[in-house]
Amino acid sequence: MSRTTQTRRELLGRLGTTGAATLGVAVAGCMGGGDDGGGGDGNTIGMDSREFQPASLTVATGTTVTWENESNIGHTVTAYGDEIPDGAAYFASGDFESEQDARDGYTTGGLIERGESFEHTFEIAGTYEYFCIPHEGQGMTGTITVEAASEE
Repeated sequence: MSRTTQTRRELLGRLGTTGAATLGVAVAGCMGGGDDGGGGDGNTIGMDSREFQPASLTVATGTTVTWENESNIGHTVTAYGDEIPDGAAYFASGDFESEQDARDGYTTGGLIERGESFEHTFEIAGTYEYFCIPHEGQGMTGTITVEAASEE
């Protein structure tokens, strides 16, 4: 049995415009969407066993992002206080006022359990770095990039 390897460009060229568009939709469907917390409206981040899905997201100012816990373990959404834009509102599940408050008190009010969610509206453009307190050491971190909304 012979196996032929082809580049993505070759595959898309062979599929033509319609086939490539269909393939793109199919692949996008595998990457998230629907009601599975994988980004059904494009502004939803799922929390899997130990990762945010997607780990990075770009939105416009004024957008509300929702994090949904899909795993059987509790997670937090906690902004790194020194990794958000100047003047931006701090955010953390449990509505803590600072990163240190969140780290100190997440077990009594910041955990998002299976089927629960947390949301935050991003009003200021810039990059926001965040993490899950109990799984930070295992790399459960994420990034939200907020771009100024275009005026039409």
